[in-house]
Amino acid sequence: MSCPHELTLTCSQPVLRAMADPTPHQRRLNAVLDHIDRHLHEPLDLNALAAVAHFSPFHFHRLFVAWLGESAASYLTRRRLEVAALALGSGAVRSVTEAALQVGFGSPEAFARAFKRQLGLSPSAWQRASPAQRQQVRKFDQAAHGLPGQHGLLNQTEESNFMMLVRVQELSAVRVAYQRRMGAYGPQIGQFWAQTVRPWLAAQGLEGEVCYGVGWDDPHLTAPAQCRYDACVELPSGFKAPPTMNVQELPGGRYALAAFHGTGAEVARAWTWLLRDWFPRSGHQLDLRPFFERIEAGTRPDPQTGVFRCELCIPLQ
Repeated sequence: MSCPHELTLTCSQPVLRAMADPTPHQRRLNAVLDHIDRHLHEPLDLNALAAVAHFSPFHFHRLFVAWLGESAASYLTRRRLEVAALALGSGAVRSVTEAALQVGFGSPEAFARAFKRQLGLSPSAWQRASPAQRQQVRKFDQAAHGLPGQHGLLNQTEESNFMMLVRVQELSAVRVAYQRRMGAYGPQIGQFWAQTVRPWLAAQGLEGEVCYGVGWDDPHLTAPAQCRYDACVELPSGFKAPPTMNVQELPGGRYALAAFHGTGAEVARAWTWLLRDWFPRSGHQLDLRPFFERIEAGTRPDPQTGVFRCELCIPLQ
């Protein structure tokens, strides 16, 4: 978001953790979260995660709990189960066993027990349930916080009444620097971009680059305080990121790109239309790469109306 749309998704009330100027410890712990997302299907234990952060296991455990309010083991299990729930609910996988293996469970039985304990339904029941039924079980709708849903996942009975031009395109992987915010999604993300990300982009000389907004969690699955949002900027070829900068790679592949033109208040309805109305009729299958908003270099919201342009991107198999 060339300092995107004063914007789309938000972090909660009260504002939780905005990591605009992350400490060295926060940067190392952010690297652990990124590592977990890239390696969910692999065995991961405390020692391995502590090594990513360059801490002893003892200090890593204490710092992780103090930072996120849950242990690394609890976070890893929750993240695996929430990704599996998204895969089962979206049709990205065809069977419970496939979902279990994709997120690193070696035993379908252990997966089923953990899934029901975390999500409130068995994996097979979750797969059969309607979006509204799943939403009722979890009760994490952002509407409960007075906020629009992330990635358009609003109350599934609401009318989206939106139309956009959608094309399918192969995107290359991109190296991005990012600022991370933890908390419920909603309109205050615009403040995050305006007050934190925009000055940071200017200070780094990156204002003219393509930007991305990435919501890593489905707010119907993840408690509001635990939702992650990354404001990202594409790094030019040859750019040498300083050691104080968080850097990650957004994966390439096939994406459906929907051209959005409107205000921040309308983005959630646009995501709802894309995922609830367009996608089921498209004949495509979702992939488990992240959803994101892509804002071309130089794009800025209209200062009077708040109208802006971006592309809503959903990953396809």
